[in-house]
Amino acid sequence: MAKKKVKKKKVKAKSVLVFLVVILMLVLGVVYIYNLKITSIVVKGNTLYTDWQIIKLAGLDDYPSSMQNLSGMISNKLEKEPYIKKATVQKNWITNIKITIEENLPLFYYVPNQKTVLADKTETTDNFPVPTLVNYVPNKIYSTFIKEMNNTDYVIVKRISEIKYDPNEVDEERFLLTMNDGNYVYLTLSRFNKINHYLEIIKEFDNKKGVLYLDSGEYFKVIE
Repeated sequence: MAKKKVKKKKVKAKSVLVFLVVILMLVLGVVYIYNLKITSIVVKGNTLYTDWQIIKLAGLDDYPSSMQNLSGMISNKLEKEPYIKKATVQKNWITNIKITIEENLPLFYYVPNQKTVLADKTETTDNFPVPTLVNYVPNKIYSTFIKEMNNTDYVIVKRISEIKYDPNEVDEERFLLTMNDGNYVYLTLSRFNKINHYLEIIKEFDNKKGVLYLDSGEYFKVIE
């Protein structure tokens, strides 16, 4: 019997070349993207830190490779700071970064402990331009007071100069706030959120100085 001839398929050199070119282009593309440097950084939500401080803390001050600094890595670096509660990092077109900061804000200086109290109830010896709580507050009331201060608009917090725990026979949760503008405000913890409307309320009294009673009712007594 005659032997059948087996046809060998010849690999075309052109196909191999095309394949190698495609692989090379993919590799070069990956290397290019991997080494793309950050071109812009936007920082939002920061009050205790400047934009540049946030950028430095994130390790981005020399605008390094974006792919070598993943969003999670940047967040982790920032959240190690005691005054940063949360850092959210978003990337647009790889090289544009937006960092949104949620700070662990200092709320007041507590004279009995000689420390500044932060939003998460921790204390620090660092100094900040915050209100001074001048006297001792019982623990149960103190814990609620911190919570209410944390819920207060920070613009208003910065307008408070001094706080005094000032209970009376009617309410053991009563406080007296001395404002930077020379006014006084009486508040109780159950109505503490009313201080957020302080600027609106005080406008009604034509810049007169006095005592604003928000603990019971809502009236203003002018200081002669």
